[in-house]
Amino acid sequence: MRILMLAPEPFFQPRGTPISVYFRLQALSHLGHEVTLLTYPLGQNVSFSGLKIKRVPNLFGIKKVKIGPSWIKIPLDFLLFLLATKELLIRKYDLIFSHEEAAFFGLFLSWWSRTPHLYDMHSSLPQQLENFRFSTSPFLLGLFRLLEKLVLRFSSSVIVICRDLQNKLLQEGYASKAILIENFLDFPEEEVTAEAIEAIKKTYTPEGQKIVLYTGNFEPYQGIPLLLEAARLCPKEVVFLLVGGTISDHKNWQGKIIEMKLENRVFFIPQLPPSKIGLYLAAADALVSPRLSGTNTPLKIYSYLRSGKPIVATDLWTHTQVLNSDLAILVKPEPEDMARGIKFSLFDPQSKIIAQRAKEFAQKEYTPEKYYEKIEQALKMASRKNIC
Repeated sequence: MRILMLAPEPFFQPRGTPISVYFRLQALSHLGHEVTLLTYPLGQNVSFSGLKIKRVPNLFGIKKVKIGPSWIKIPLDFLLFLLATKELLIRKYDLIFSHEEAAFFGLFLSWWSRTPHLYDMHSSLPQQLENFRFSTSPFLLGLFRLLEKLVLRFSSSVIVICRDLQNKLLQEGYASKAILIENFLDFPEEEVTAEAIEAIKKTYTPEGQKIVLYTGNFEPYQGIPLLLEAARLCPKEVVFLLVGGTISDHKNWQGKIIEMKLENRVFFIPQLPPSKIGLYLAAADALVSPRLSGTNTPLKIYSYLRSGKPIVATDLWTHTQVLNSDLAILVKPEPEDMARGIKFSLFDPQSKIIAQRAKEFAQKEYTPEKYYEKIEQALKMASRKNIC
């Protein structure tokens, strides 16, 4: 198929939706499809067979687009709409493949060009407005709910990334369009050597302390304050490495770390290329996901499962749509219970049994072959449907 993909984000950057877009492109290339990707002016180019990347011009000198909703996306999305219109005028495509809010104008372009539309639903956009505290305007929230309903109704097929979104389509009456494709693929990792692991341990745990690892951004929904409060309740022989976040995030939290007297036990590590995350997973003794809100499964959970290390996660739907007590140590979103779970993961032999079970589950359920099969299924469903 000849596919026009609309990705309204900086691509490529190692964060949520861009990572998902990367693996969609990898799968489409593997399956032999030809893709023209239209995206923002920011980010690194990637190379796949059959892929062309076209970017909107950076007319406004934008240097950064933050995670989640932002006003700066409005002019960029308008330019993306114009670029997509131009592309459809000069070339015939078999499918329009839209991510996030690009589905709003992707659907119009589908109707205008008589091209089937596939919506890659990474989250509920009205819910995003609330989760990121972008707006409480009843008008804006109502508008996004209406637009989302139209996209679900008239898209030829819809990819959903978690069971929560699958349930939403079921409730809306569009379950027959939904294809669940979890974001479980991972980047090729650099070779992890014993020497590299030892270097990390010498740097952060010179006295043989245990390492608890967090990876991800530092947005409020991730629960970083909960994790730090739990760190205060853990023994001094436990060290916390927080990989990710921005330099600004680290500066904002450094004073709090000193105030909590955790400066020798909590270390911030700047955002790493995805290929290097495996080294820190290998060096860790336990992995944590203290997320407090949202309904999407965190991307980190899939690499955590494959690692063979004990996972401590809040007992919330964001996690439990994938995890259960057979695969992870689930805790209440409270410092005391988080600390209890961390201590169990580090010092109770039962935690290693749970971690091994999680690894075996991931190796069985989350294979590239299954991912590629589901992508092809979504494409076939879209191509069979009538255009709105």
